[in-house]
Amino acid sequence: MNERSSRILVNGNHAVAYGVKLAQAQVVPVYPITPQTPIVEKISEFQAAGEMVVELMTAESEHSAMSACITASLTGVRVFTATASQGLMLMHEMLHYASGARAPIVMFNVNRTIGSPWGFWPDQTDSLAQRDTGWIQYYCENGQESLDTVLQAYRVAEKVLLPAMVMHEAFYVSHALEGVEVPDQEVVDQYLPVFDPPHRLDPDIGESWGNTVGQEMFYRHRRDLGLAMESAIEVAEEADAEWRKLTGRSYGIVEQYRCEGAELVIATMGSMAGTARETVDNLRDAGLPVGLLKVKLFRPFPLAAVRRVLNGVPKVMVLDRNFAPGTGGFLHQELKAALYGLEQGPVVHGYLAGVGGTNVSPTVMADWVREAMATQPAAGPVWKG
Repeated sequence: MNERSSRILVNGNHAVAYGVKLAQAQVVPVYPITPQTPIVEKISEFQAAGEMVVELMTAESEHSAMSACITASLTGVRVFTATASQGLMLMHEMLHYASGARAPIVMFNVNRTIGSPWGFWPDQTDSLAQRDTGWIQYYCENGQESLDTVLQAYRVAEKVLLPAMVMHEAFYVSHALEGVEVPDQEVVDQYLPVFDPPHRLDPDIGESWGNTVGQEMFYRHRRDLGLAMESAIEVAEEADAEWRKLTGRSYGIVEQYRCEGAELVIATMGSMAGTARETVDNLRDAGLPVGLLKVKLFRPFPLAAVRRVLNGVPKVMVLDRNFAPGTGGFLHQELKAALYGLEQGPVVHGYLAGVGGTNVSPTVMADWVREAMATQPAAGPVWKG
């Protein structure tokens, strides 16, 4: 354990709340929704105990909560909110507005099935359906990574002036207990500077936001937003490297695990990466050359890093705990696009695995690996589990 931290036993959602506390978020507009609510309940406990100076705003809906986030962020304060599933769906309109306003809000979304039918299970479709809203997107494997990524997300978002969304999955991570290292406040203060945006709503400055613009200005604005998103890859890598220096923990924008000489690489995001890592170890012990590519940063998509890891690998098996009707798995489609034209690119198998929270064990995953190694990919997505 790092000398400048303390180790506690918490669930994944409470780990997120500790990250928000360390980031010293000043305004937290929120609307409760399962299974996110424990995050803001814990923040409320910090506030009541005098451990956190924060304005908690209880809105009448998630749409209103995001509207309040945008307004607060544009005044130059650090803002946080959290949601899940249908709450994120209701925010959709304002997500576009937040990125257009270049408001570096950090939001935690606990991945949960979207209706209909009604359910409360782990599924990444809710956040992946927002991939084109102009938000940076991180996917986390466990509570420790979620805590650390909240802090990294603030550093990146406030540097490139774009909002950031951080995810972990319902129940598998959100309500699971684990030992988590909480860094000292001094460490975080060294890592995360005071938020001081170049533009903000302030009568003394005399700036405003929300006026109608012409076509040329709109064009320039969207172009600049795109350039900021592109720059976020390098900034995210720098933020992760600096976090490693301070805490010894690093995640990268992708993780490459035991890919040396691999004949097949499993590619996935979120909690399933832990299962995949165990599967890789088991198969390596059995003599099968298998590796893992964990995609942590999904927006902007780390195209160069993915191509570097997978160049020369014969096969990739993509496991998606999400589903886009008409195309299949989100990561499957992104990887195929990223690998297009690569001279020594792999054959790509797309499996819809764990959709709706169905359990995927290392044994079952190993069977899928053997199947993929022995067959050609299907024309469309393959439902598994």
